Amino acid sequence: MDDLPVRPAARPAAHHPERSATHVPVQGPADEPADRHAHGLTYDPADLYARLAAGLPPGALLTDPDVTAAYATDMASFCTAGRPAAVVLPRTVEQVRHVMRTATALRVPVVPQGARTGLSGGANASDGCIVLSLVGMDGILEINTVDRTAVVEPGVVNAVLSRAVAERGLYYPPDPSSWEQCTIGGNIGTASGGLCCVKYGVTAEYVLGLDLVLADGRLLRTGRRTAKGVAGYDLTRLFVGSEGTLGVVVGAVLALRPAPPRQLALAAEFPSSAAACEAVCAVMEAGLTPSLLELMDRTTVRAVNALGRMGLPETTEALLLAAFDTPDPAADLAAVGELCAAAGATAVVPAEDEAESELLLQARRMSLTALEALRPATMIDDVCVPRSRLAEMLDGTAAIAERYGLTVGVCAHAGDGNTHPVVCFDPADEDEARRARESFDAIMALGLELGGTITGEHGVGVLKKEWLARELGPVGLEMQRAVKRAFDPLGLLNPGKLF
Repeated sequence: MDDLPVRPAARPAAHHPERSATHVPVQGPADEPADRHAHGLTYDPADLYARLAAGLPPGALLTDPDVTAAYATDMASFCTAGRPAAVVLPRTVEQVRHVMRTATALRVPVVPQGARTGLSGGANASDGCIVLSLVGMDGILEINTVDRTAVVEPGVVNAVLSRAVAERGLYYPPDPSSWEQCTIGGNIGTASGGLCCVKYGVTAEYVLGLDLVLADGRLLRTGRRTAKGVAGYDLTRLFVGSEGTLGVVVGAVLALRPAPPRQLALAAEFPSSAAACEAVCAVMEAGLTPSLLELMDRTTVRAVNALGRMGLPETTEALLLAAFDTPDPAADLAAVGELCAAAGATAVVPAEDEAESELLLQARRMSLTALEALRPATMIDDVCVPRSRLAEMLDGTAAIAERYGLTVGVCAHAGDGNTHPVVCFDPADEDEARRARESFDAIMALGLELGGTITGEHGVGVLKKEWLARELGPVGLEMQRAVKRAFDPLGLLNPGKLF
């Protein structure tokens, strides 16, 4: 079952080079590919290493197969992955350009990587590739309080940037669950979301301009630093979410906002997911602007309690978390509480202070880790539907779990309609693994039937290639492939991803 796109339970939040290579499902033997013909390579590895080393500082080129194997996968560890020929750790734009020029000359595929916290296999290596790990390019080059912009390198960690701009009275809203590990470059590659998206939007809303190295080593600058700009095609938005298949992000101009007041949260218990979804729709229809609106089903609540002893109400069928960072959050929470009660909430509990609010948010952020602890492995879906169809999505997912005899916990960015059904199973049980994969596909099919999309924020990678083709249709797929050919005619950048 090596090719099942599943994730082992209780994994750390991020991968690190020192992780044992035995945990990486790479293909082929562990020895270095000295014989290019025996390993299906079209280039001489010794020639590749010599050319790369000529333009890189000491320590930037890794070729030991035991070391390079640790860079083979992102967090979707059971997605198909190959064995990289080399890993490069650049520190400058010119070093990235050197790698791409060398790769083009020798026709070597290149897989750009950030912190590898992704959940779709989008950063997985292909056989004989150069892994281009950009985590060392981690400079915050500028924070402009007048223009409300930041200029950063791709390896800057999301939380590091958020704290740096907060010191200047500014706010960078995108906050993926892995924000303490994930990088801005990775966020841009997958168009990451987070808990705050219901009010502030996703990463794409904050990328004003990009510096990119193209497949042949040329440097492309897109976008702007100004508040407005409509000159030419919007290439910046094209690259956001392209998963490293069109170019390598080496710099970004990001929009910032003034720092909002501290948020205050509440928790509401519901006797059914449908009732909780009714409350979500009522909140949005009322014109309220929560800074987050999150949902945890019964399975998720119990898993969080078991892992973190959070004291969440296990009698609930669905727990809705709402927060506001408005000037008068207590009044806004009171309005939400009334709407929740009208929708059938059995209890509405506002947090008394910021510390209690933070505990509720910690419980939500813990959801995925807690669900992973239920079984040896998980398959994590990322289906987004219109908010008006959210109840149908959750009820349909519950029916799928029952039909396949599996535990499926759901946590959701309910205000966005973005659900994360987590299928829990044992990959050693062949029948259970088969049912898990079939249920995963059934959940994606349900999302499309409800007018949704197969991924709201995790990306396609290798996990959902087949489903992307179904969502786009033949004409859409043809156009996307034409764009890929325009930027990467040799197909060297992150091959095998998306389509």
